[in-house]
Amino acid sequence: MADNIARVFADAIAPDPARPLLTWYDDATGERTELSGATLANWVAKTANLLVDEAGAAPGDPVGVLLPPHWQTAAVLLGCWSAKTTVVDRPTPVDVLFTAVDRVDEAARWPAGERYALALDPFALPMRQVPPGCADFVGAVRGHGDHFTPYPSGGEADAALLARAQARAAELGLRAGDRLLVDVTRHPDPVDWLLAPLTAGASVVPCAHPDPTRHAHRATTEKTTHTLP
Repeated sequence: MADNIARVFADAIAPDPARPLLTWYDDATGERTELSGATLANWVAKTANLLVDEAGAAPGDPVGVLLPPHWQTAAVLLGCWSAKTTVVDRPTPVDVLFTAVDRVDEAARWPAGERYALALDPFALPMRQVPPGCADFVGAVRGHGDHFTPYPSGGEADAALLARAQARAAELGLRAGDRLLVDVTRHPDPVDWLLAPLTAGASVVPCAHPDPTRHAHRATTEKTTHTLP
């Protein structure tokens, strides 16, 4: 059984790094962002380098992630796992904290070292006004290297997360090359919308706030093979 999320991610994109790996929709904003495996890997590497080189994170350090499902959240999570940090989503002292701008007040209650805010802009544009006490994630991450060598072994939570993801992939019947459509408003757990397809070598089309009239046709336009409604 796999016990290293960074290795699972690398294996998932290796056959064809140029193919669409994650196609993000938000029907409330009209957003559509498509990332190839290579593009997502670039964001992941930059995030891991930010954690290690800028924030000084070491393997096992707790990192808070107060983010909704989003393609940038995928980059943050995979970057954290590549750097072998421990992702937490409940208030506890953390070395680094990533927060959506609309959760900054909640994030202020967390004891944290470095704080990065994400506006989750569709085009990953820098924020015009950065919340006090935070750095703009997009502005900070862009200056970091495009390559990161993950640790040989996974973080302490990797095996449990991957076991759940493999079980979910088996339940859905996912196989390499499949394409999963996910309503992330109903299924916000990254095991569902990120790790399960990765463990199977599948790509994913996560959609927030799906409009029924659009969502019904998405399986056809995106050529998805499985749906998590």
